[in-house]
Amino acid sequence: MDSPERAGGSPRRIAIVGSGPRGMGVLERLAARLAENPPVGPVDIHLIDSHEVGCGRVWRSDQPDWFLMNTVSGEVTMFSGPPDDGPVRPGAGPSLAEWWATQDPACPGPNGYAPRALHGRYMRFLLDVVERTLPPGARLHRVTDLVEDLERTTDGYRLALARGGHLTVDRVVLTIGHGLPDLTGREQALAAFARERPHLRYIRGDSASEMPLDEIPAGSTVGVIGIGLSFYDVMFALTLGRNGKFLEIEPNRTVYQPSGEEPVLVAGSRSGVPLPARGRNQKSSTYSYEPTLFRPELVRRRTAHQGREPLDFGTEVQPWVIAEMELVYYATTLRTGAGEAVSAAFTAEVAARAERGVPDVRAIAAEFGAGDVTPFDLEALSRPFDRATFSSPEEFHAALIREMHHDLDRAERGNYDDPLKAALDVMRDTRWVIRELVDFGGLHPRSHRTDFLEWFSPRSSFLAAGPPRIRVRHALALIECGLLRVTGPNARFVCDEESGMFAVSSPNVAGSRTELDVVIDARVPNPNMPRDPSRLVRRLHGRGVWTEFVNGEGPDAFATGGVAITRSPFHPIGRDGVPDTGVYVLGIPAEHTRWFTLVGSGRPGPWNEFIRDADAIAAHALTP
Repeated sequence: MDSPERAGGSPRRIAIVGSGPRGMGVLERLAARLAENPPVGPVDIHLIDSHEVGCGRVWRSDQPDWFLMNTVSGEVTMFSGPPDDGPVRPGAGPSLAEWWATQDPACPGPNGYAPRALHGRYMRFLLDVVERTLPPGARLHRVTDLVEDLERTTDGYRLALARGGHLTVDRVVLTIGHGLPDLTGREQALAAFARERPHLRYIRGDSASEMPLDEIPAGSTVGVIGIGLSFYDVMFALTLGRNGKFLEIEPNRTVYQPSGEEPVLVAGSRSGVPLPARGRNQKSSTYSYEPTLFRPELVRRRTAHQGREPLDFGTEVQPWVIAEMELVYYATTLRTGAGEAVSAAFTAEVAARAERGVPDVRAIAAEFGAGDVTPFDLEALSRPFDRATFSSPEEFHAALIREMHHDLDRAERGNYDDPLKAALDVMRDTRWVIRELVDFGGLHPRSHRTDFLEWFSPRSSFLAAGPPRIRVRHALALIECGLLRVTGPNARFVCDEESGMFAVSSPNVAGSRTELDVVIDARVPNPNMPRDPSRLVRRLHGRGVWTEFVNGEGPDAFATGGVAITRSPFHPIGRDGVPDTGVYVLGIPAEHTRWFTLVGSGRPGPWNEFIRDADAIAAHALTP
């Protein structure tokens, strides 16, 4: 790459709008590249965030410590290379776990789960490192403001700032985070019902640290839509945040000591089960899983149309994902029961038969002596009570508690030794394969919408993105003391005109109907660019600078809600079909054009997509 230089010695000006993990990832790679190849002329980098420069809204460093990450700290890094014999600098710096150990003598080590606020402070540490180590001629400007518009001019790009004034730059990296799309459907009805009744309250989906949870009176009956990761955040804000205490009375046994300031939580979801726990981590921070069956080239080679896209996820992709999970499930069962040699021979046999198509992994496992093992069933795992009925809430809760204890037992055995938890880790470890197959219209429009986004993605999120084990034990403690009730599967939240109250019930659980004073939507809003109310997004969309990615054409076309972008380095495609090569869109706004951009971080070891994406943008932005 040539050194960044402009005629007349005027500075090259780069703006990064949004300083969450993706924005900070781009900043780190910009700084690393500038250090490797110092600029001939001046370079000005403007890092802009409307909340906290260096970590953004979701990761802000002043939020309560009960909001935890759900990835162990040893698997998270914001530096694109590990520490070396030199000073800490972009390209060579500590992982979150290594930095945490220098800050806190009580750091639990690489398998501990860090508070989100601590990760925010780690990102601020990176920001300070970048500013301190930039080469002569490169300057970092921290800008606390909201960008409300972006227009191309003869001199670059003009950013309009909410606090007044403008900023003109040559390149703009848009890594804006979670928006709050306009409410529609059931959520809009719930909000309208509450507006007309002062005794009710509806709290829309958002980061739990941003929700007005302090306003909920003690003793209220609070319905919570969704029992995923955000549910756990809401649960802790309304218990630990109300001066309650979780007490470990014996190993792996926790009870809750109420303060009397808590509301009663009544949670409901499609599955009727709190998110299962992550398996105890038994893998090194640099562990990298190499799939045997679920590889892009093998999947494409075995399709009916010999690798030509688009693919049908349900018939051409999903069978390979499940086969890979089954392979790990049975291989782990055989390894822990019959030994490494038998497990290796089984794996080799499965791989050999895959050359003829998707192998019957279960049948092959039976040939190796694992025929009596409970079959691996993705649907039953993600919806364990879907076909069950219960005569009372008490009967359902007894079954739920048994299921949660069983899950904790499996999680305690670990993500390498427990067959099920090892198999579910495959869903995390092969996300890169899915992205390669589905991104940028890799699927038929119908299959993209129904098979992938409506069927597979929710089940993947449920089974592969669980909380730490201690969180599940805390939920059990609240159930046992009566402050948390789970309604049951297929929960329905309704506006009851007759009683003037919200209500929730499960068709699977007799007597489950409960009236509610408050409803909290504990789900992260699904990104949808055309419904995003932010001024910046609406102006870009209104002028056709941003367009919606539509998969396919004609009656089957699927309007995804994501921003239409090019492949790396991710330029937005305008209404005229032409990409704007001075602008980059990374992360959440392009969700559904690309998959699983809602969560992103680097990982120690070989670069993952997070760092590769950031580096591609940095390289292009520094090119004259």
